[in-house]
Amino acid sequence: RAMYPVDLPAVDDTELTSASENYLASLNATHSCNEWFRSLLTSKEVDAVTPANIRQLQLFEDEHPACTVLALHPPHDQTQVLALYLHKKWWPLDDVLQTSSESRSGLQPVQSIMERLIVFLLSQVVEKPRPHGEVSFSLHPPTETCKVLWKDGQAVGFYTIKHKGSLCDSWSSRCYLLPVLDTVLVRRRCRRRGFGLQILHDFCSSFSSEEFLGVSFPLSSGMVAVIRKFLQQHEEHRARLYEVEAPGGWSQRRNIWLNIQL
Repeated sequence: RAMYPVDLPAVDDTELTSASENYLASLNATHSCNEWFRSLLTSKEVDAVTPANIRQLQLFEDEHPACTVLALHPPHDQTQVLALYLHKKWWPLDDVLQTSSESRSGLQPVQSIMERLIVFLLSQVVEKPRPHGEVSFSLHPPTETCKVLWKDGQAVGFYTIKHKGSLCDSWSSRCYLLPVLDTVLVRRRCRRRGFGLQILHDFCSSFSSEEFLGVSFPLSSGMVAVIRKFLQQHEEHRARLYEVEAPGGWSQRRNIWLNIQL
């Protein structure tokens, strides 16, 4: 059975970064490398892996420990990622988002750096926002609580949580006053299959003892549609779910079901 990066022995952010730096240094020393690479995902060919075809992806924001991974791109388009350098070899992007582990099914908590890389790739690389109003995600901190949604051996989405009592930002002492569903993403080709409802159900049941739960402002039109359907099916959550701006005091929250009715 094929093994994918997420299934291989765990590495930490330091090992990931030093592997990237060492590979780049060896590439610069030899000036060219005739490693031929073909991406199964795009069928575009890169004849040689050279420093000109590689960029470093920074997984977290500047104030966090540096964690970089190398991405291979076609010569004409730096924004496109064909493959990533992990475990001393190049992997097509699609392979990095796959698993051979049967235990990775449904919503699973993110625990390893490879799983954080998957959240990064889904939010920053694979599902780039389109011009017509989709929200772009900022980088998630390395300590953020995330769950990846696995289906048939593929990562099809994720969601992140701001916990009650956690800091709202790095420059003030404000803390969230309730658990907040912060970011949600389901891959475009996997939408309209009930995954959004599955995420909402998982979030609400994870905090069953909390009287009120938040969903980050602003809600996209797609998210409003999913929540409407969810609350039509689950009346017990209508009084619980609020659209909130940090930190989520009463003046910063609006009941979502009430808003939909209005």
